[in-house]
Amino acid sequence: MSSPLSSAMISGSTSSSSSSSRMLHRFQHAAKPDGSLTLFVIGDWGRRGTYNQSQLAFQMGIVGKELDIDFVISTGDNIYPSGLKGTDDAAFDYSFTQIYTAPSLQKLWYTVLGNHDYRGDALEQLSPVLRHIDKRWICLRSYVVDAQVAEFFFLDTTPFVDKYFTQPPQHTCYDWRGVLPRNRYISNLLRDLHFALKRSNANWKIVVGHHTIRSAGFHGNTLELQNLLLPILQENNVDLYINGHDHCLQHISSLESPIQFLTSGGGSKAWRGVMNWWKPEEMKFYYDRQGFMSLQLIQTQLHIAFYDVFGNVLHKWTTSKHIHFSTV
Repeated sequence: MSSPLSSAMISGSTSSSSSSSRMLHRFQHAAKPDGSLTLFVIGDWGRRGTYNQSQLAFQMGIVGKELDIDFVISTGDNIYPSGLKGTDDAAFDYSFTQIYTAPSLQKLWYTVLGNHDYRGDALEQLSPVLRHIDKRWICLRSYVVDAQVAEFFFLDTTPFVDKYFTQPPQHTCYDWRGVLPRNRYISNLLRDLHFALKRSNANWKIVVGHHTIRSAGFHGNTLELQNLLLPILQENNVDLYINGHDHCLQHISSLESPIQFLTSGGGSKAWRGVMNWWKPEEMKFYYDRQGFMSLQLIQTQLHIAFYDVFGNVLHKWTTSKHIHFSTV
């Protein structure tokens, strides 16, 4: 069944004068002098050190030193249970600054909002004031990181999900400031993402969002993203879609396209005990516990690895491609 948004997106406004419409902000992040890039991905973590968050941060520090990581990606749900109350909310310090203290983790953290972040004051989590509190923190709704060897496209996925608008959890109020009118916001965002992907010359294109597109976990597939986002990713030859939301580690390939679907949402509370059936030829890895992911890239090769709370490597996968030169 298609999302109720689908028809609206077809006829939705794409006026560039809309306050919801703007070119995606771009950050430049240099690769290493040899052209390589290494990073961590972690999601669904902000629980003041509980549910093994502190233990996982400790192992990230060890592995991060070994790999000499360049930055960290957070796939959202950065502060539980309901985001931040303000920029002076101690939850930011107790769940982030005082947890990820290892020298190797003192790199930029490129983050997106998750649905739990929208339950608080979302604008405060986006506020540049937080960068004065912790200079590692970068959080916008949607943006691009050009890391030379790859481009990362960060996408605000929470507004896509119908049930947050039609059936919100009891006593839950989402902060939709800057999102409404919703149809226009999503239409403009999809258009801007499509344009950014189309103009990208990066050898590796990686899209990051909080919500799943394909998942065998508790939340499962996000139909709105399958209907509205996935066709854009396929058309623009995206290599990876990376998400959180399901509190697990997961790697699903696709029989329809080269896109790999990677879940890194095991930053703290996990152990859902749910794994829905998936085609064996597509399901490469599933782990229903805490952990994190590393990503290593050079122009011709991409390597991923998933780690558990003890720093053990659980799953590895590598792919290669040729460098594409313009013949113009």
